Amino acid sequence: MSTHAILVTGGNGQLGTELQRCVWPAGYEVVAIDVADLDLTDTAAIAAKVAERPWSAVINGAAYTAVDKAESDLVTAWAVNAMAPAAFGAACAAAGIPLVQVSTDYVFAGDKHGAWEVTDPVAPLGVYGASKLGGELAVRTSGARHVVVRTAWVVSAHGNNFVKTMLRVGAERDTLTVVADQRGSPTSAADLAAALMAITVRLTLDADAPTGTYHFSNAGETSWAGFAAEIFRQSGDRGGPLANVTPITTDQYPTPAQRPANSLLSHSAIRAAYGIEPRAWQDALSDILDELIGAKK
Repeated sequence: MSTHAILVTGGNGQLGTELQRCVWPAGYEVVAIDVADLDLTDTAAIAAKVAERPWSAVINGAAYTAVDKAESDLVTAWAVNAMAPAAFGAACAAAGIPLVQVSTDYVFAGDKHGAWEVTDPVAPLGVYGASKLGGELAVRTSGARHVVVRTAWVVSAHGNNFVKTMLRVGAERDTLTVVADQRGSPTSAADLAAALMAITVRLTLDADAPTGTYHFSNAGETSWAGFAAEIFRQSGDRGGPLANVTPITTDQYPTPAQRPANSLLSHSAIRAAYGIEPRAWQDALSDILDELIGAKK
């Protein structure tokens, strides 16, 4: 019988999938739920779910992530990204358990040179970032012990993401155009899950574990075009799709929502508090491609 039951939302997503694949310590049970199990626009249902059994912690990895659609669907985006975390925060405070809330680089304007620190001023450019920031503020003021982890450019062997899109389109075309003036660091969902597991375990075992806001992504810096080029380089080594990447500017690829030009996240806070040292994004990408295509030939 488990001594620590962890409730995970967004169970069918990239992060939720990897949290279930993590090798948790003995005595831990991950209960992952998704939209079919819990309507995140129903705050009463959220309260009931948290009160349903004696959870040791909640990881809220679910979100409204359709960045462009959010611009015209702001009520739903705010309900899922802000009001749901508020409900989880209130319920976790009432239950006396910690809440781990996953957030995003989109809370920043993207206009800084260098990596964003957790203490830098926030200024979201659109509905998605604003609603995620609302969720952060709700959790911080809920009274629950909490950790907010901002991340960016999440990819994995599951679901819909940039790596899988590049491989699919690269199998159909010889040349792709990819934005080169937005910079950041890709994040392996598996590596993010491992970091969240380490944080959650410590929160459940140590009443004095660090709380507050932290950043996690893989180490290093690139552009979307640079990321695409590395995907095809490593894919080619495995006998997978291979395509040439032509860099373009953001202005040449207009979208309803404005993206941050700089999504690079500093790891100084999570390193100091939890001793978590992210590995290079290229190494994380290699693991993903091993799973999607196979080992290097």
